This record gives sequence, structure tokens and C-alpha cells, in this order.
Amino acid sequence: MASFSAIKSSKKQNSVPKPNSKSDLKVLNKRTSEGKFKFKRFLQSKYSPLPHIGVDEVGRGCLAGPVVAAAVVLNHSKHNKFLGDSKLLTSEHRKKVSTLMAAQHLISIAWATVEEIDQLNIHYASLLAMKRAVESLGVPNGHVLVDGRFTIPELQGFEQTAIVKGDTFAPPISAASIVAKVFRDEWMERLSQEFPVYGFEKHKGYATSVHRNAIAEHGRCIWHRRSFILGFENPDDGDILLSEIEAGVAEEDITGETDPALGSHKK
Repeated sequence: MASFSAIKSSKKQNSVPKPNSKSDLKVLNKRTSEGKFKFKRFLQSKYSPLPHIGVDEVGRGCLAGPVVAAAVVLNHSKHNKFLGDSKLLTSEHRKKVSTLMAAQHLISIAWATVEEIDQLNIHYASLLAMKRAVESLGVPNGHVLVDGRFTIPELQGFEQTAIVKGDTFAPPISAASIVAKVFRDEWMERLSQEFPVYGFEKHKGYATSVHRNAIAEHGRCIWHRRSFILGFENPDDGDILLSEIEAGVAEEDITGETDPALGSHKK
């Protein structure tokens, strides 16, 4: 089982992959103006001090795999028009944006393991992953903008604001959402090669009927969250026991991220 580590990048690193300036940006420019319009309402002066650090997680509602978080500091606003809710963007768009973020902005990726999810519960494991992502940026202070209703406990030296639906409102959070999703999608695709019977490459660990049926037929693997499927016996009834999710916290949309989109970017 993989242990925690974090991944950082900045525009100063020569090893960071750079997007094809013509073809990639042409594809990105095709997205609608909806996100751009909402971002205009984001008042940067409201959140001080600088820099603004966007933080989001992905994989909270999954039956398998880690919960992954990303923290992003945008060095400029030129790419805001490419951002938006990661779940509503195409796989191709997410991959290109993630590469763009790594090439020209500061990013950090971290996670909480399956064991930590089972020990802490998914709520606190998600916050732990976000804390690790922020601390691994190497930024001594700033204002952390957290997607959702909760700020990050025990995060020292930073101001924090929790923003509900922040990935559709605040560009740094949107960027973090995209980076985290692309990274986790690739992780689950790699796991599918080791555990092909579960179809991780299609559902990324979410509670699709295909995934539930595979668990019923083959049992759990080491990447399944025991606290999520403990007592889960009949995949046909759709009654998934999320015993470790506190009331009101499991709002990441178990059904909202079950798309088979593929994405990859690894630093």
C-alpha cells in the first residue's frame, strides 16, 4: 500500500511538461463562458493575506482508493477562463488544464490512505489530505480557500475560508479540484492493471453497479475501504453502507463522479 507523499511543481522547474501552445490552448478555449462569468464575482481583495491557496479533494465518496487533495497557487489569472467544476469538464480538458497548472503555477498533491480513511473516517481523512497538500507547497503563509463547509484543523500560519461550491466560484479552488481529480484518476487506472476484476479504470472506485457487483463476486481487495462496505451484502439493492461518513458530509456526489472519464498527469 502506498504511503503518504506530496508532489510539488512550479514554473521554475524545467522537468514540468508543457502544453502544446497551439493545439492544447485551442481545445481549452472552446469551453463555455459560464465558469468565467462566475469567477468575475470572486473578489480577491476579500481574502487576505496573499497568496490565495486553493484546496480541494477528490474521492471522498468512493468505495476504494485514497482520498486525494491538491493545493494550488495561481501565479496569474490568464488561465482562469479554462477552469470550472472538474466534474463538468471533459477528461481531455481536465488533462490539459492539469498540465498547464503544473507548468505555470505552483501545485502540491497529497492524500490520505485507505487505512487512514478507515481509522479516522472519511471527513477527517479528507481534511488531513488537504492539510498535507497545503503544508507541502512550501508557502509559509497566505489565505487558504477550502472547497466545502469546513476549514482545515491544526493548519498553522494561514488564514482560512471555507467556500461552498468553491470550485465554481474561486479560480484557485477550481484549479485544485482539476489537478486532484486528474491525479487520482490516473492512480485508479494503474490499480486496475493490478486488480482488473473491479473495473477501477471505468468508475475510479465509485459505487457504480459494476463495482458493487464485482465486490459481491470477488470480495474486497486491499484498496477497498472496509468502513464503507462493512455489512454491504447485496449490490442490487443499492443500499451502500457508508458507516464512517458523518451526516451531511458525504455531499461529494457518489453519483456525481461516476463518469468513466480518463485523465492523467503525474509529477
